[in-house]
Amino acid sequence: MGEFVRLEVADGVGTIRLDRPKMNALSAAVQEEIRAAATEATERDDVKAVVVYGGERVFAAGADIKEMAEMSYTDMVRRSGALQSSFTAVAKIPKPVVAAVIGYALGGGCELALCADVRFAAEDAVLGQPEVLLGIIPGAGATQRLTRLVGPSKAKDLIFTGRFVKADEALAIGLVDRVLPADQVYAEALAWAGQFVGAASYALRAAKESIDRGVETDLETGLEIERQQFAALFATEDRAVGMQSFIENGPGKATFVGR
Repeated sequence: MGEFVRLEVADGVGTIRLDRPKMNALSAAVQEEIRAAATEATERDDVKAVVVYGGERVFAAGADIKEMAEMSYTDMVRRSGALQSSFTAVAKIPKPVVAAVIGYALGGGCELALCADVRFAAEDAVLGQPEVLLGIIPGAGATQRLTRLVGPSKAKDLIFTGRFVKADEALAIGLVDRVLPADQVYAEALAWAGQFVGAASYALRAAKESIDRGVETDLETGLEIERQQFAALFATEDRAVGMQSFIENGPGKATFVGR
């Protein structure tokens, strides 16, 4: 368990909880603790899905600018790869991941939310990529992940202007998937994640990898990725359990074993 980030596990769902007062600034230390929590969530068999959560006040208001302001070009050459890979560790968790966004998710905070499969936001949440206002660009994935999520023109608008986006607009452009009262966001995220406890975990893993890898390539290559993942699932016990249960009892009644 890190000083600022911890993985909390209950009833098959892991919560990656950011807790660095006051605004969950994403210092290098926090980045490395995010990596460690994501790695633990990936490796633990008792974690079937993951919620990324910054608490009841703020998701993450961005990078630690005081720390970053002291860095030279050579400092950032050394650090930038680790910054990106710490967030990518969340994106690569081979399980369903939902970001529960309350308050600000700006800069690196928005980039962290982009690493989730889906995003639930509070009605008063504010998201954005304001790096250009500091004379830089996003460095933890937004030029790529935001573009793939909302399209090039909307991503350029947000990144070029650095403007803040309220929850209703974020929902309209596809930056978030659900908008809820603030006191319901975490509970709804837990409920969404909880539906995958007892699911066919290798099928979920194959589906996530097929989508994530396929979107990076052409249709023909994406279809080949899907074909290989589809065929591979016929080596799992859950495939046999699921099909036999369907034959005997109809859909949606299988008891999967996670193998």
